[in-house]
Amino acid sequence: MERIRSVFAKVLVANRGEIALRIFRTLRELGIGSVAVYSDADRAAPFVAYADEAHALGGLTAAESYLVVDKLLEAAARSGAEAVHPGYGFLAENASFAAAVEAAGLTWIGPPSAAIELMGSKTRARQAMQAAGVPIIPGTTDPVSSAEEVVALGEQIGYPMLIKAAAGGGGKGMKVVESADEAAQAFESAQREGQSYFADSSVYVERYLEDPRHIEVQVLADAHGNVIHLGERDCTIQRRHQKLVEETPSPAVTPELRDRIGQIAVDAARAAGYRSAGTIEGLLTPEGDYFFMEMNTRIQVEHTVTEEVTGLDLVREQVLIAAGEPLSLRQQDVVLSGHAIECRINAEDPSSGFLPSPGRITRYREPSGPGVRVDSGVAAGSEISGLYDPMIAKLIVHDTNRETARRRMLRALAEFEIGGVKSLLGFHQALLTHTCFIDGETCHGLVESEELAQRAEQFSHQATTVAAASDGSLSEVTTVAEVDGRRVQVKVLVPEPPYRVLARRRRERAAGGANGEGSNTVVSPMQGTVLSVKVAEGDVVEAGHVICIVEAMKMENEVTAHRAGIISELSVAAGQPVTNGQAICVIEGDD
Repeated sequence: MERIRSVFAKVLVANRGEIALRIFRTLRELGIGSVAVYSDADRAAPFVAYADEAHALGGLTAAESYLVVDKLLEAAARSGAEAVHPGYGFLAENASFAAAVEAAGLTWIGPPSAAIELMGSKTRARQAMQAAGVPIIPGTTDPVSSAEEVVALGEQIGYPMLIKAAAGGGGKGMKVVESADEAAQAFESAQREGQSYFADSSVYVERYLEDPRHIEVQVLADAHGNVIHLGERDCTIQRRHQKLVEETPSPAVTPELRDRIGQIAVDAARAAGYRSAGTIEGLLTPEGDYFFMEMNTRIQVEHTVTEEVTGLDLVREQVLIAAGEPLSLRQQDVVLSGHAIECRINAEDPSSGFLPSPGRITRYREPSGPGVRVDSGVAAGSEISGLYDPMIAKLIVHDTNRETARRRMLRALAEFEIGGVKSLLGFHQALLTHTCFIDGETCHGLVESEELAQRAEQFSHQATTVAAASDGSLSEVTTVAEVDGRRVQVKVLVPEPPYRVLARRRRERAAGGANGEGSNTVVSPMQGTVLSVKVAEGDVVEAGHVICIVEAMKMENEVTAHRAGIISELSVAAGQPVTNGQAICVIEGDD
């Protein structure tokens, strides 16, 4: 109890949404004042209301608000904050921001800027880990400069390969290359994402490991030379190299393997001169080989499952470490109890290739009960903006073993109600009832399969009738009724007024309607920004040919031709914003 004291008067959290709210809760428990910053788009967000005080940054996009260092430091000065917690994403792994915070006389609640800089360059990190005796995935330790160089490497180490942004993380800037024919497009795309997300277009190449498990290890390090690990997290269930489900312990890790990869993680953290909470990410092959992949120099989205099995508050540990306190426990004191699972509830449509689904949440009710935790930053009426990532909430459960935790998660998913936007609730129910997940397998190839998409759609329809009215023609009213002495809940679908239906259909026709048989118009399936256009007027294309690439909610999405023909009426250009349903081009030709 002696350590739980007010180490700072105020802490500014340079982030938004559920992670900002989660950090504020720990600060309140520590008796520390919390300072929020917010963009114009987040003015009415729950995290802003929860903080002890909040300061406007101005602007709508992240580039105009959460990524502007001067605005963040000005807010810290105005509020009298003594320290800055960056959360995750945005500037959390930006060494320059960490250095600027410290130069302003503030405490940085995170690792030293030198460690961030080292691990922020994946090539330098691979070099450092190799020198420290930490096993790395075979590949280059220097950036590659051309698609031709990628092809040459393919001849040396074989296909498939993985091109990765050297400053990357979070699944961004990663492209699989199956053959020499794919090298140029994958190289260009990885470079573009690296520049877009990390202001660094350099990339490197690794051997692509077939069906590995993504196993990461949570570490804590203080300023007194103490480094410990808190066990592993299995983050194998992913789409587009971005995590969807995380659990601990991993069903594939034995106590002996846990000790081995835990020691690898501790060695890696020491080699980086690390301090604070961090994560060593690695790949575990079916043969039992474990390779260092990268280090995330921040708190992770999935830190929650580690908290559930250890009983530790990792954000509190971060704050106390930043204040100069030694770790509260030693390695031999770490006890892992039970099993925890986290499902990321994103505003995405798994039946349409996980396309982002921005919009207003019309109904929102979180599950509860024993062993259920929800970390969210939304409420009924909240807007899921296409300007930021698509996360609605994180649903976490804890129980005595994996099977009881799985069943608890299914119960919690069935209780969770989200209206107004598509979400991954049905997807997670479909996944957790599939034999591959029940048996603790990697579920390789299943996540983005048509089989799981159909199962997810079935669960979505069972969970809420409003999902069937995604065209906006129906709204839902919930009431209570009594039938034969039994009280039941009734959901009534109220038709949209006819004049609104007609107006909406006119807008859809004006936009070219949806792609399909008999439609020549290609439309954008989402709101976003055009990153690049792959065709020109008069080009001849086949079905499946990429027309353009649209970035929405931090993801690149390919818009493809639905039929063969000749491109005409091309109406978009790189850098241009597009809306859902906006006409992109017309494909002319015989049916």
